[in-house]
Amino acid sequence: MQKYEIVATTLMGFENLLIDELRSFGAENMEKLRRAIRFVGDDELLYKANMLSRTAIRFLVPIEDFIAENETELYNNAKSFPWEKVLHLNQTFSIDATISGNHFSNSHYVALKVKDAIADRFREKKGKRPDVGKDNPDIVINIHITGSEVVISLDSTGVSLDRRGYRIKSNEAPINEILAAGIILISGWNAELPFYDPMAGSGTFSIEAALIGTKTPPNLNRSFCLQNWRDFDSALFNKVKAELKSQIIEPGLKIFARDILPKNLEIIAENAELAGMDEYINLKKADFFETEPTTENGIVFLNPPYGERMKMDDVFDFYSRIGDTLKQKYAGFEAWMISSDKEAIKKVGLRGEQKIDLLNGGLDARLLKYELYKGKK
Repeated sequence: MQKYEIVATTLMGFENLLIDELRSFGAENMEKLRRAIRFVGDDELLYKANMLSRTAIRFLVPIEDFIAENETELYNNAKSFPWEKVLHLNQTFSIDATISGNHFSNSHYVALKVKDAIADRFREKKGKRPDVGKDNPDIVINIHITGSEVVISLDSTGVSLDRRGYRIKSNEAPINEILAAGIILISGWNAELPFYDPMAGSGTFSIEAALIGTKTPPNLNRSFCLQNWRDFDSALFNKVKAELKSQIIEPGLKIFARDILPKNLEIIAENAELAGMDEYINLKKADFFETEPTTENGIVFLNPPYGERMKMDDVFDFYSRIGDTLKQKYAGFEAWMISSDKEAIKKVGLRGEQKIDLLNGGLDARLLKYELYKGKK
C-alpha cells in the first residue's frame, strides 16, 4: 500500500499526546510542529486515525507546494495544478486558509484567490466549474502559507474531530471534547480507578472517560471528507471500521458525574445516551461542596466556572472552597483542574504537582495536578 505524507493538527500543548497516539496507529517519520505533527502513513492508517484519534483536530494530506510572493503568483500556481484529478464537476468544495508572515495578510482573500483559480481552470478545461459548498462540502481544500511558502492539502476529515456528535445540547462555555480527552490522557487515568466529575456541566469529561475506558473510537460512526475522494477504498474503510468496533470492551467502569443544576443533569443524560455511554456513567444531582465521594480513592477532574466566562459574586472564595473540599473530603485522591483564572487558582491553597499551559475556549489556561495525601485536612 502506497505511503504518503500526512499532517495531523491538534491543540496547543497536545503535540506529544498526538505523537503517542500516532505511534500506536503505526505512523512513521513523525516530526513535531506547532500544534501539528507531520508523519508518513497509508490509506489504512488515515482511515483508522480519523475514527480513533482522541487528540487530533483534523488530518491533512499535502498535494502541492510552491513559492508565491504575491497574489498573482498564488493564483497562477494554484491554477496550474490539475484540479480536475481531485474534484468532480458535480462535487462541492470549500477552502480553508491559514497564513503567517508578511506576504499575505488576509486568509479570506487567499481562499478567494485559490477558489477563483480552481473555477477558472475548470472553465477552461471542462466548460463549467464545480460549486462552492458552504455547508458540508464534498471536498475541503486547506491552504497553509508561511511567508512565501504555500502548501495545498486535502482535508481528509471535514467537520473537525472534536465534533463527536454527542453534544447536541450544552450549558454555557462547555469544555472542548479534544481538550477533555487530552486532559484525561495526560493524567494517565487507569480505567479501574474511580473517576469523579463533580462539576459535570455538559458531561464532557465523563463521556470522554467512558469512551476511553471502553476503547470506543470517538468518531466511529460519522462521515469524513476522504469518503468523497476519487481513490477512496470503501472496502478497506469498512474493514478498518469493523476491526475498531471489535476492539470495544465493556469494563466495570466507575464514573461519577455530578452537578447541582437539574438542567445540566438533563443535558448530561441526553449527551451520554447519544454517545452510547449512559450505562457507564453514574449521574446524580449533588453539590460538590456538600457531598462525600463514595469510594476510598479515585481521580477528580474539575473545570470550574471562572470570572472571564461567568459572573460570580466571589471567584476567589469559590476557588478557596474548592481547595478546602478537596483537602477535607478527597484525601487519598488525585485531582486535575483546568482554569483560565490564574489568580483564583492560587486561592485553592494546594501545591500543584504538575502545571501545564493550555488553551480553553480561546483563553490561556493552566492545568494543575494535585496529590491529595491522606492526613492533609
